[in-house]
Amino acid sequence: MQPKLEANATKTTRSRPTHVRHVVLALTVVAYMITYMDRQILATARPVIRQELGISLVMMGWITFGFRIAYALFQIPGGWLGDRFGARRALALIVTWWSMFTCFTGLAWNAVSMLNIQVLFGLGEAGAFPIATRSLARWMRPTERGFAQGVTHAGSRLGAALTPPLVVLIIAVYGWRAAFFVFGALGVVWAAVWFSYYRDTPEEHSSVNAAERELIGSGKKRSNVVPWRQILSHGNLWILALMYFCYNYNLNVYNDWFPSYLRESRGLSLAQMGFYASLPLFAGTLGDLAGGWFSDVVLRRTSNVNLARRWVAIAGFLLSAAATVPATLAHNPKLSVAFYCVAFFGLEWTVGISWAIPLDIGGDYAGSVSAVMNTFGNIGGAISSTVVTYMATLYGWNAPFMMTAVLCLIAAAFYLKIDASRRIAI
Repeated sequence: MQPKLEANATKTTRSRPTHVRHVVLALTVVAYMITYMDRQILATARPVIRQELGISLVMMGWITFGFRIAYALFQIPGGWLGDRFGARRALALIVTWWSMFTCFTGLAWNAVSMLNIQVLFGLGEAGAFPIATRSLARWMRPTERGFAQGVTHAGSRLGAALTPPLVVLIIAVYGWRAAFFVFGALGVVWAAVWFSYYRDTPEEHSSVNAAERELIGSGKKRSNVVPWRQILSHGNLWILALMYFCYNYNLNVYNDWFPSYLRESRGLSLAQMGFYASLPLFAGTLGDLAGGWFSDVVLRRTSNVNLARRWVAIAGFLLSAAATVPATLAHNPKLSVAFYCVAFFGLEWTVGISWAIPLDIGGDYAGSVSAVMNTFGNIGGAISSTVVTYMATLYGWNAPFMMTAVLCLIAAAFYLKIDASRRIAI
């Protein structure tokens, strides 16, 4: 009898791990795609909406600012929601919320209604990235975190890249309002699938076998009390947050204003704008994948988390700064877009690494750590909404993009001080 028991134990130990963590990662990628799809609708349809509703460029900047500042201010409450109640319930709730307001955007009738809807949209979407980061904290091994964050952010950029041509097509056939209804419905469907499949820990998921649980290395129970004192007293957190301010300012220059730049500065038609606005976003998708993957390769080979996070990210910021200068100065629109693709690739090379650091230093409380980082980032994004429109009006469209090169250099300098090996003492 004893040999039989030992054989069964050996069989269990040697069984192949299940792949539930990969399904969880795939669902998270789709969530990131939807967040940027829903944002990119307005960026793409903005010229048509401005014409139909009579909204000035500066007023459209304030509408975008309303979304961004609500999104920024509710990052910490959103991250707390995920850490307190679990990613399963929290993420399903907020995705349903913002999807409803995506649909409501299609009902806007003037600038004031658009502003109010966008503020409520931003409030709901604020918890998306912190809670999604929390959702992966118990499912991804340390040496998979950079790649996981790279893949998820690649999903967001891919969603943003796919959206302009789709929105242009929907506008041409059904009008701009229909685009918001279609993409809003997509989010509601995702929320139902997420709540049905996802569980907050591998131990709670019936499809995870013992081999996968051992591979992930989960097991301990965590407190629902978020240790804010320890989190906020961690010096590296504030350097990380300032770096992400610079990054997110630059990101939103591309996400919010690159289609308008192509239309108003480079003179492209609506159809051309839909195509060329997608190209830097596709390049950014590759940057997300490559940066996170390369960071994890360095970590596996050297076991030096600072080499893997700090220096790999600095290289991306320097590349972005270097490519932005010829992009703005090139006279040929196609050559300009090609350089912008390189610049955005370099910028996005850094993002998976930046989001891996909250997992490195925050562990189970990565949702709250990343919420603080993303709050500062989206304050930068909110500020960019108004600064870009005023700079473009006063000095032309090249000025806002040259500023992104300066901010890349500042972000690289901040990265020199970030120590991903210093975990928050909990």
